[in-house]
Order: sequence, then C-alpha cells, then structure tokens
Amino acid sequence: RGDGCTSCLEVRRRAAAVTVRAAQPKRVEAVAMESAAETAEAEKEVAAEKEVAAAGGGVEDKYGEDRATEELPVTPWAFSVASGYTLLRDPHHNKGLAFTERERDAHYLRGLLPPGVVSQDLQVKKIMHNLRQYKVPLQRYVAMMDLQERNERLFYKLLIDNVEELLPVVYTPTVGEACQKYGSIFRRPQGLYVSLRDKGKVIDVLRNWPERNIQVIVVTDGERILGLGDLGCQGMGIPVGKLSLYTALGGVRPSACLPITIDVGTNNEQLLNDEFYIGLRQRRATGEEYHELMEEFMDAVKQIYGEKVLIQFEDFANHNAFDLLAKYSKSHLVFNDDIQGTASVVLAGLLSSLKVVGGTLAEHTYLFLGAGEAGTGIAELIALEISKQTNAPIEECRKKVFLVDSKVWRQRKLYVRY
Repeated sequence: RGDGCTSCLEVRRRAAAVTVRAAQPKRVEAVAMESAAETAEAEKEVAAEKEVAAAGGGVEDKYGEDRATEELPVTPWAFSVASGYTLLRDPHHNKGLAFTERERDAHYLRGLLPPGVVSQDLQVKKIMHNLRQYKVPLQRYVAMMDLQERNERLFYKLLIDNVEELLPVVYTPTVGEACQKYGSIFRRPQGLYVSLRDKGKVIDVLRNWPERNIQVIVVTDGERILGLGDLGCQGMGIPVGKLSLYTALGGVRPSACLPITIDVGTNNEQLLNDEFYIGLRQRRATGEEYHELMEEFMDAVKQIYGEKVLIQFEDFANHNAFDLLAKYSKSHLVFNDDIQGTASVVLAGLLSSLKVVGGTLAEHTYLFLGAGEAGTGIAELIALEISKQTNAPIEECRKKVFLVDSKVWRQRKLYVRY
C-alpha cells in the first residue's frame, strides 16, 4: 500500500484499537479499522483525550493500560477451573492418579501424571497403610491435612470409609495438640482470619474468600480451645476440624463451609514468646474494642452471605459465649455447640435412660461438677424440658438442678447456680 508497510500499519491499527476499547461504549464499534483514514481519525481522538488528561492534571495513560480494564471489573472470587498442571494443584477438583485416560486427554493432563490409572478405592487403601505407619497421632493429623490440601475428594472418601479410626485424628483429641503446635505445622491457610487490624474493613476480608454460596460458618476467637485454654489465632484447627465432620458425617458440601478465626490477641505468654506463633502478638482485646469487631463481623457476614447462613460459635470463653448467643440470636441464625449442641446430646441420653430407671425428668435431681459452657447449657436445657413437660415456671424447674464449682470442689462448697 502507499500509506506505509503492512507491519507498521498493523501496529498502528492495534494501538488505535486498544485506545478505542478503553473509550466510551459509544465508540466501541470503531475497534475494527479497515483503512489508514480510520487510523488517523483514531489518532485525533487519542490526542484529544491526552489534552483532556493534561487539562485535568492527570498522568497521561500512554499505552491505555489504566483504561483498558474499566469495562472489565476484576472480582477476586470470579474464576474458572483450569486444566493441566494447574488442575493438579486445585484440591477441590484434583483426582490424582484416578483421572481416567479420557479425562487426561480432555484436561491436558497427558504426561503430567504417571501412565498408570489408580482407582480411588486403591488410593484409600494405600493412604490408610501409610497412616498406620505413624506412631504419633500428630503425624497422622498433619498427613490428613496435607491430603485435604491437595485432593479434597480423596480426603473425604478416606474419612467416610474409616470414620471410627480417623475421627480422633481430624478432631478430638488430636486436634487439641495440633492447635497447640499450629504455628509449627502450618503450611497453607485453610480458613479465613479476621483480626483487629481489619477493623473497619471486615467486609473486604470476607470478600476475599473465593466461595460465595456459604451455608455454614464455624467461628472461634481461640480463647477457650477444648480444655487447653487461650490458644489465640492457633485455634483455627477447631473450625477446620468441625467443618470436616459436617461434610463427612452430615453431607454438607465443602465449598459451602467456611472456617473463621477472630484474632484479638492472646493472653498466653508461651505463645506470645513463641517465634513460630502466627497470630497477633498482643494482649487479648476486651470490652468495647472486642464487641465492636464482633458486631462488624456479624453485620458483614449477613451482608455478604445473607441472613440464612448458619453461624456457629465455637470455643469462646464463658463471659463472651453467653453474651454473643443472647445478643445475636434475634438477628442472625446462630448456634453455640458448647452450650446448645452438647446439651441436646446429654438431654437425649437422659430421656433415653428414663426408659430404664423409670419416672420423669421432674422426679430427679441433677448435680453438675463445674459451671462452664457445657454444664450450664445442659442444666438450662434440662430445666426447660422439665418446664415443658410440667407447665411449671422455669424458675421453679431450675431448683432441681445444682452446679458445683469445680475449682473449690475440694472444700466441698456447694453452689446453687440458679
């Protein structure tokens, strides 16, 4: 052509096309240019936009990079399942050697895996053999968590098929030791961490989680992990383990579960001085500062996931557990396993035992050693059930229940809780 070599013209056309894509939608139809005249017109528009930018005091966008994404908003949770090497690194979809020949061709896995196809059942057999070689329970826990992080399907298949043997590994009692040493065995995050540093932007933190259709959230602040006390940020092992059971035993989709730890510091001196501790190195926040963060968190959860998402409080200290349950039970779908879950199981046991010992709940007197979350939760539910059966006021029914302070048990001091 007479207006320049083909390669130079093509460069100008592509540059003009990028610029027009970043312009207003009314000029999008000008993307495909077919002549040098159209290229010249686009260059005039570029010059005009430069003048506008200069007049407004802005920095010139020489290559159209800033404006090229204006019509393509980026959201961190919008993604597609990749194939090939990336697929093998995606724990939600990776099947390891269980990918069939057809799947390996369809997902570009040919050559990325050994040629042998190994069924999921055979993989389960192999992993159980390897797990049984470990003599230390924590080693089994770490191996299970590693499996969950690379092959989620195989993890749950393994857990479901061997629940009696592996339940003590993924949850109590082994999870207690795992939480104590969580900083040392930490490999990759398995949940969401909300800390005091995120105050004012908790909703942005929740938006960083890739899944949108969350149905169950298990949240802890790590202040009373099992019977081990304040473990701070390292209490994450509890929500992770609890939700693993929800999937394996309750059939809840893993993608619908979200483990969360609220990090407001810790009063555990050993952790504060531990170089491997992964949480905030400060004394635990209390009072207004604590409740402001919790309120922001609860509001953000409802805004992001809706009012039907279940929020389970797990291993909060007594002074916060009852207050949080009472405060948010009217505005959120909340549940405290330590107070309500344990109580429902114990009450079911008592009702069943009546078939053997005879009589009714109201004809018996109940004594508890300790007045923690579980004890007071059970006591209250027993009183409520007696009230329901007898139509008596709840205050009268509470007189059938006694709680002994475990810390002064040796002095034989008896306290009536209610």
